[in-house]
Amino acid sequence: MNSTIQPVYDYLIGLQQDIVGQLEAIDGNAFATDQWERAEGGGGISRYLENSTVFERAAVLFSHVKGSQLPPSASAQRPELAGRPWEAMGVSLVIHPRNPYVPTSHMNVRLFVAHPTQDDQEPVFWFGGGLDLTPYYLFEDDAVHFHQMCADALAPFGADKYPAYKTWCDQYFYLKHRDETRGIGGIFFDDLNEDGFEQSFALMQSVGNHFAKAYMPIVKARYQLEYGSREREFQAYRRGRYVEFNLVFDRGTLFGLQSGGRTESILLSMPPMAHWRYCWQPEPDSPEAKLYDYLKPREWLKNA
Repeated sequence: MNSTIQPVYDYLIGLQQDIVGQLEAIDGNAFATDQWERAEGGGGISRYLENSTVFERAAVLFSHVKGSQLPPSASAQRPELAGRPWEAMGVSLVIHPRNPYVPTSHMNVRLFVAHPTQDDQEPVFWFGGGLDLTPYYLFEDDAVHFHQMCADALAPFGADKYPAYKTWCDQYFYLKHRDETRGIGGIFFDDLNEDGFEQSFALMQSVGNHFAKAYMPIVKARYQLEYGSREREFQAYRRGRYVEFNLVFDRGTLFGLQSGGRTESILLSMPPMAHWRYCWQPEPDSPEAKLYDYLKPREWLKNA
């Protein structure tokens, strides 16, 4: 492996282990491990829980894959790189708790490298990632805490980063056909390389390291709350929006499928159960209806 990207590989393997350990401590059950290889090059390690105590599905995935030509989803915005061999590595996770009062959460941090095909070319790299929160029943304190951790992750890299990456997240996780955001956002960034490799890597690490600080306290505060069939049915209905976004808009899903990635691992991001109802609307002034007041961009931090 190239000595420049070896530290990224080492960090990502450690990040996967750390997050899995914290989730296991909450759930009380051990994650399964599925190590896989990809025919064109590379592979990954899928760590997951299915139908467990606290988490109905939790997947923390590491991948390091290579290819001979950039897939369309990666070269669409960089036509000058079309045809180059490539290498990508990252950790991606999605957590679908059993209790509807605990939000679903997603995090991804990644490095992409387009290798040169001629002697006069240089490798082109970019980092990307982010984290976001998808509640079913909104607790404002949880949303503020989550966004504060996002802001803290980016603070060492400039006061402009959190507002910019928050806006990027609000715009990215937007379901045009529903005219609503997927959840209450977080931060999202891509194509990060303008500050150089080391600084970009440091920012990516800070984002990865702050996921547990942002999400675990919310899980611990909510997973023992009582709920019934009404809450579970609404959770399943709202999970349908998660499926719609992942299959229609998500660039990571498209890249994974177009690049010949492992389908089982790519689709581990889906909730284990989701419902769709024809023209359904929540009862006015109900707890379910209140969620819709938050499915649009808003400022969660006073000083942001």
